[in-house]
Amino acid sequence: MDTFVWDQNFVTGLAEVDGQHHALVDLFNELSRSLFLTDDSREIVLTEIFERLVAYTHYHFSDEEALMKAEGVDERHVQAHKGLHQQFVAQVHTMWQQRGLMSDPAETFVGFLTSWLGMHILGVDQSLARQIVLIREGVSPAQAFEQENSAHDNGTQALLKMIGKLYHVLSAQNTELAQANQLLEDRVARRTRELAYANEELQQANLRLEAFSRTDGLLQIANRAYFNDRLTQVCAAATRRQEPIGLLMIDVDFFKRYNDTYGHQAGDACLQAVARAVQNATQRTTDLVARYGGEELAVILPDTDSEGTAAVARRVVDGVLALGREHKTSDVAHYITVSVGAASQVPEGPNADKALIGSADNALYRAKEAGRNCWLLSV
Repeated sequence: MDTFVWDQNFVTGLAEVDGQHHALVDLFNELSRSLFLTDDSREIVLTEIFERLVAYTHYHFSDEEALMKAEGVDERHVQAHKGLHQQFVAQVHTMWQQRGLMSDPAETFVGFLTSWLGMHILGVDQSLARQIVLIREGVSPAQAFEQENSAHDNGTQALLKMIGKLYHVLSAQNTELAQANQLLEDRVARRTRELAYANEELQQANLRLEAFSRTDGLLQIANRAYFNDRLTQVCAAATRRQEPIGLLMIDVDFFKRYNDTYGHQAGDACLQAVARAVQNATQRTTDLVARYGGEELAVILPDTDSEGTAAVARRVVDGVLALGREHKTSDVAHYITVSVGAASQVPEGPNADKALIGSADNALYRAKEAGRNCWLLSV
């Protein structure tokens, strides 16, 4: 009897990926059956099947990563997905090398592979498939990633159980290795893994700290400090390549009146809605939306000429107006509106970032002078 039974829960809808998954399940079943052999040929058969499984796993992971690149999947998902691929290869090799120290290697391997199937196919690969569907329908990779992370798929409960079992198996494996500490090689290997795990945890903590330090707490977009750093980097790269940079400076019209009329909590919610509308107006993961200060936002548009910059500025103005958020004390409209100053330049010289900001600021001033609820492009 097969340990792993293929059914519709494993189907992602990506024909090539599903075919490879089915082949993996067949290899897992073959390995599982061989683990319970008792004759003299057991080790030879096991080794041959394991080598085929590892080779096919590398092929599948490489093909899957090429698919993510071809479809333009958001880099946050790509990096997490690749990390899981690398983690599986490392774990399965470690378990294979240490199987002689396990009291019941067959049960440990079967439990591990069962848990991994749930995490890989029901979890990240189903998530990948849903993102690819959205991207093919015209949704930006970043929006597809965010939408996926805010949704709950049908396999969530099953996936949680699978992950729990995986941790149980890995914990049991570590216990088995600890019991073999009379061997110096095993003690060194265990300590190395502990240090690697601690280092990984430290790296993750540093990444979380870095993300926190560059994010505006209220709007959950880049803060002013990160905007400054990013603009400097983009200007340096654009100078080398002689490419234009687009920049938008955005100001919420009569926002002080809004706060005075509706209260600061409503003002915070208003700014959050405007920030989302601005993000929706951008179309590339390389674009950066940041809080410049107070009710003022900024958007960096790498490799964007005047025409492209104007198009984004137009979408920002229209997108905020489309929110239909009441602002009865505005002199412009009965709804929240924004004024946008736009500039696009090929940066030159050490103060190119300041010159670009100055041009966009000047355009913003003229947009306000022109009656607000509009955009103007610096010339």
